[in-house]
Amino acid sequence: MINAIARVPPPQNEPVLSYTASSPERATLQAALQRMASERIDIPVVIGGKQLRTGKKDEVRMPHKHSHVLATVHEADASHVEQAIQNALTVKEEWSRMAFTDRAAIFLRAAELLATRYRPLLNASTMLGQSKTAHQAEIDAACEAIDFLRFNVHFAERLLAEQPLSAPQTWNQLDYRPLDGFVFAVAPFNFTSISLNLCTAPAIMGNVVLFKPAPTAMLSSWYVMELLREAGLPDGVINFLPGDGPTLGKAALTSPHLGGVHFTGSTPTFQSMWHTVGENIQRYRQYPRLVGETGGKDFIFAHASAAEDIDALATAIVRGGYEYQGQKCSAASRVYVPESLWPKLKPRLQEFIAELRMGDVTDFRNFMGAVIDERSFKKVSSYIELAKQSGAEANFVAGGDTDRSEGWFVKPTLVQLTNPRHRIMQEEIFAPLVGVHVYPDARFEETLRECDQAATYALTGAVFARDRKAISQVMDTLRHAAGNFYINDKPTGAVVGQQPFGGSRASGTNDKAGSMLNLVRWTSPRTIKENFAPPTRVPYPFMQG
Repeated sequence: MINAIARVPPPQNEPVLSYTASSPERATLQAALQRMASERIDIPVVIGGKQLRTGKKDEVRMPHKHSHVLATVHEADASHVEQAIQNALTVKEEWSRMAFTDRAAIFLRAAELLATRYRPLLNASTMLGQSKTAHQAEIDAACEAIDFLRFNVHFAERLLAEQPLSAPQTWNQLDYRPLDGFVFAVAPFNFTSISLNLCTAPAIMGNVVLFKPAPTAMLSSWYVMELLREAGLPDGVINFLPGDGPTLGKAALTSPHLGGVHFTGSTPTFQSMWHTVGENIQRYRQYPRLVGETGGKDFIFAHASAAEDIDALATAIVRGGYEYQGQKCSAASRVYVPESLWPKLKPRLQEFIAELRMGDVTDFRNFMGAVIDERSFKKVSSYIELAKQSGAEANFVAGGDTDRSEGWFVKPTLVQLTNPRHRIMQEEIFAPLVGVHVYPDARFEETLRECDQAATYALTGAVFARDRKAISQVMDTLRHAAGNFYINDKPTGAVVGQQPFGGSRASGTNDKAGSMLNLVRWTSPRTIKENFAPPTRVPYPFMQG
């Protein structure tokens, strides 16, 4: 026992390593890539710290070389969900009663392990299993993941320190209890850091978690579990359940012990989960907390005053639209450009896009890898075919080609669309396909309203302009169109502690991952009033005659 009011170390954002040709980090990463590519590991279900090999197996393949199998995964079923729930509940009381400083130390140790020895492991597994380049893996699986661990501990400390006022002769306190039951954490494929945050943020606040990783991010998710185990996380606090989403989801969401859902993924999936919770609302011991970051149809809106910033605008469109193959919920997927800028912007975009190399991510010269799987490849291919069949309504500015022979490769594609309500301007595609609508300069205000109303999503967006009045007008008209808004910058790349991330409308519950607002959702506060001088007589003074 320590007789002290301890303070966690002040967090700082993890520096991004460069991976230049002569750097030691590149050599270390390349060694990890070679080792992982040469082995085929066996990934089990993990419940209460025990590894279970169910016999029902799936395979982890490289998206950019889909014949190459990286791992075999054992899938959980509904019975394993129930087993995990019961196991988690047996360790919950001890975990929730552990001193915050002891819980915090586990996650701070995980951050340091990830900043050092686990850095090449998480980066390499993310590159091979999710087809990210070294830079995209570094800013995700290393830096953002480390930031989530360090900053969430810091945010938790700030939250616990938030206490009510006390009147004379009394002492009021808030006791930040975990939720009743367990938290069901359901992760996407596109960010290893999100997978880590989804399961660890509730755990930091004393909750127990059932972690369902994405089938197409299983390799990196396994190393996340290994990282937390080595950091000292007690068995059963986070249980690892790979398997079929609907099967596992139904078992978890209909359990009376469901305390909350921490989700990142598609809008239809989250809506389906919410529907299931609504249908079972009378079963639960408490009303479950539903936290979801879902889809996006993110925009870049250019004003005529950006004429002197064509290269910056073109860079934002290309980086924002094509980094990680456009598979970011924040990726720029629709662009609005005034007619006065288009003659200068179009050739710059064509030039920039033509320079992008695509291929195996272990070749550090490549800017892009492959889309995540065959399903994604078929989806984006259907939109490209739709554009080709749209006649004069659609004009290919760049790209439009696909190749599935070795990997799920889609060339960065830019399509000019005369109709601002074309499906490519409205629907989430989650691939390297960007739609651009060129509007008459005189229709600036009308086009702003179109941008606000065209899509059901409201995640990220950006404006490019020098005219401050125009910037103010865009910010005002599009105030509810983006939960993360950028001025003269691409709409991707939110940093923990700097740009809390999340959107509303069909983009989610906007609980802002990377801030204290998210952690509030994983606690059920109890108010405690202690009276040091309680009254000893019933009548009040006003009752005296």
